[in-house]
Amino acid sequence: MYKFFIKPFFFRMQPEKAHYFAMGCLSFFSKIPGFSALFRLFYDFRHPNLERKVFGLTFKNPVGLAAGFDKDARWFNQLSDLGFGFIEIGTLTPKPQTGNEKPRLFRIPEDEGLINRMGFNNLGPEDAVLRLKKRKTNIIIGGNIGKNTATPNENALADYVFNFNVLHEYVDYFVVNVSCPNVKDLTKLQDTEFLLKLLSELKSINADKETPKPILLKIAPDLNHDQLDEIIEIVAQTNIEGVIATNTTTSRDGLKTSDTIISEIANGGLSGRPLKDRSTEVIRYLSEKSKKAFPVIGVGGIYSPEDALEKLQAGADLVQIYSGFIYEGPGLVKRINKEILKMNL
Repeated sequence: MYKFFIKPFFFRMQPEKAHYFAMGCLSFFSKIPGFSALFRLFYDFRHPNLERKVFGLTFKNPVGLAAGFDKDARWFNQLSDLGFGFIEIGTLTPKPQTGNEKPRLFRIPEDEGLINRMGFNNLGPEDAVLRLKKRKTNIIIGGNIGKNTATPNENALADYVFNFNVLHEYVDYFVVNVSCPNVKDLTKLQDTEFLLKLLSELKSINADKETPKPILLKIAPDLNHDQLDEIIEIVAQTNIEGVIATNTTTSRDGLKTSDTIISEIANGGLSGRPLKDRSTEVIRYLSEKSKKAFPVIGVGGIYSPEDALEKLQAGADLVQIYSGFIYEGPGLVKRINKEILKMNL
């Protein structure tokens, strides 16, 4: 039903407008008595063998929703009815910011991908906490944190620390985002010296908290092997709990969409099916080179159960979807979990 009726309707809208309209519809129906139970009946597939214990947390299943979909923690309660094992909010920055100029989200249907240059548009962590305090679900929630666009890189550490402290009581794990290509100079923070300083500082603060939270690093798919080796060493030195591989890519290699359309869209991070192979390569490299020294959450181009299995077999402990959720619909989560159970992975 999604592909034949719902998706064509939403794909007639500008992508960002469609996103908010779709989430408005989900919120509306979730308020009607019985609808949340109905959503769970259709989409929530549970089995004890789907549970995963990763970095000290127990996930009811290994399929999560990637950051960027519920930036401001507006819809995690409603989204939890759609079968996800965990939901990642953000990216959040200390001060609210509007992000880049619209339009800033584009579909490329011929490649089943998305290009975005959102620019960390969000209302800030303190606003998100207002809703997290009213949490009605026990689903695991991750907090993806970044710096404000106006913050110079030399002051970026303070932005991450602020986010970390504000959100700490209300999320189950943290993701340090230094790899989004849509915030000016952000990817320069993937420099080894800065990452060691940042992650060591967060680990130190974390150790003083009553309940320390797992800290993960989200990396770009465009890193070469030498840079991935540095990531492995950084994880070892800072003793953070894991890595998310990968963020969106600046590459446009191998696209079916015409060069004219791609040029008109201009800059932005590419996600979706075109990212599938590269993200899997990064997962496999990290897993094999580190000898499974740390957990990896695999994300990028998961549009089918087979795509998810590929990432798990490459070394991912959990997976996340985003673009595949938009192109394939909410039924994708259940299909993936059924296949994982069937394959006993």
